[in-house]
Amino acid sequence: MRYSILAVLFTLTACHSAPSTPPASPLNYDPEAATGLTQKTGVFAHHYMVSAATPAAAQAGAEILAQGGSAADAAVAVQAMLTLTEPQSSGIGGGGFILYWDAATKQLYTIDARETAPQAATPDLFLDENGQPPQHFMAAVTGGRSVGTPGALRGLELAQQRWGKLPWEELFTTTITKAEQGFVVSPRLQRLLEIEMSPGLLELSPGKEYFYPDGKPLQAGTIKRNPELAHTLRLIAKGGADAFYHGELAELIAQAVQQSQLHPGRLQAADLANYEAIVRAPVCVEYRVYDVCGMPPPSSGGITILQMLGMLEHFPMAELDVNSAAAIHYFTQASRLAFADRDRYIGDPAFTDVPVAEMLDRDYLKRRAALISEQDMGRATAGEFAAYAYADGVTPELPSTTHFSIVDGEGNIFAMTSSIEMGFGSAVMVGGFLLNNQLTDFSLVPEVDGVPVANRVEPGKRPRSSMAPVMIFNDQGQPIHALGSPGGARIINYVAQTIIALLDWDLDMQAAIDLPHVTNLNGVTALEQGTTLEALADDLRQRGHEIRIQDLNSGLHGITILPDGRLFGGADPRREGQVIGDPAH
Repeated sequence: MRYSILAVLFTLTACHSAPSTPPASPLNYDPEAATGLTQKTGVFAHHYMVSAATPAAAQAGAEILAQGGSAADAAVAVQAMLTLTEPQSSGIGGGGFILYWDAATKQLYTIDARETAPQAATPDLFLDENGQPPQHFMAAVTGGRSVGTPGALRGLELAQQRWGKLPWEELFTTTITKAEQGFVVSPRLQRLLEIEMSPGLLELSPGKEYFYPDGKPLQAGTIKRNPELAHTLRLIAKGGADAFYHGELAELIAQAVQQSQLHPGRLQAADLANYEAIVRAPVCVEYRVYDVCGMPPPSSGGITILQMLGMLEHFPMAELDVNSAAAIHYFTQASRLAFADRDRYIGDPAFTDVPVAEMLDRDYLKRRAALISEQDMGRATAGEFAAYAYADGVTPELPSTTHFSIVDGEGNIFAMTSSIEMGFGSAVMVGGFLLNNQLTDFSLVPEVDGVPVANRVEPGKRPRSSMAPVMIFNDQGQPIHALGSPGGARIINYVAQTIIALLDWDLDMQAAIDLPHVTNLNGVTALEQGTTLEALADDLRQRGHEIRIQDLNSGLHGITILPDGRLFGGADPRREGQVIGDPAH
């Protein structure tokens, strides 16, 4: 590896950078013809940029950067605005993972702001009186039982205290004003409410009154005020994250969980008071001439993507046509093998001895790659590591999350994937925001055939996640790409496919994000509905794949740092996100 690990106030890792040419699409790739998706235009900027999931959030972050704020300052403003304008996906009632590139010291940091299980939670949390998990997974999701201790604010505060430049209180002003005056309801929010993405939302107050006034879902184009959130953010702006984790607000959160009308939970005010965000060393691998870095456990996203790249390095991906049947076949097989290891071994490193070094060992990944043939391998089995014996713990991680990428005027980079888990989280609402249902990211059963599941529920434990913010460095140690996506467990495939598009197929960030998706989580090969990938179904079936055509609703947001110092950003056409930067010169 071309990076070193240093020990200072934070554990940190120095990494490397990007391609020497501006983004360009290969001659054999026509984005308009190849996707079947509504196109967005990538954005150039000179000094700073924000790519986020709603226009209001991107604008809030850009305003902070225009005032001379840092990427860490802008991130606080972006997440505050997403709490208001994209309540179904993330917010201060959830958690997330942060990658931060410090341009002054040329160091990459990661911050784990993942939720934790309450101290009163036990491995049987989701089991019935007969020791059985719920017959229907959705029965575990809604209500207080699924709520973990939120971590997003502590993580953002940790980053802003170290790398921020503006006063904390100023970072919430725009969102407070918009919450009081009202924001414009988006078509996406209306659509998700219409399909009743969260059945519990129709049953739990005050959420049902907020999202379904007069019994009808909020309508796109209408103005929605949220004075309760404005009040909450005023408290946090004045008192810091402590105003959330201590005192009246913490008591209200605990009370809402414990007194939920659906499945009362075990979260207590003491769980909030004791929560800490954790700085961890990134995980990185060399991929061709690049270093790709991501989050370590309890996120499975970083390791699983890096395993896939470590296997695909043994295949001529750059020589294959963009999204060709051969390329998709190799991609899905690497994903099968990586997901087999993920499901068996990855959990909270404070509770489970995760074999990170063994899983990313180059010789090990070469041996795993040798298992890939020209035919689909069927269900892959995990690799065997002598000192580790954990059972598979597969859970249906649900696809509502957000990702934003930020570059400030000094070259600092902030990439955060943030979530409340399912659309509208647990449906428990307090203080104008929704609480997460992240405890369902644990395995609902604590053991399989008498063998403990690595990702079982335990007090104070962080559930495994697929969130995967990523930064990519060139062989000179310079950052060139920052990206990530929502999408539940499919995040891993969305981000990995985008990396291949950037590094092997030389697509620019927007074209890479636009690329039609394929996923395989060690099961069915899913091809994105309504795109040109549908035409490959028969070819892949002949290779042995079980094919499903379906919606693959990513929400990728990424930024490229060009060799001339300009920025180029992309936002996913599948959602309503936007890229905003200062005008390029």
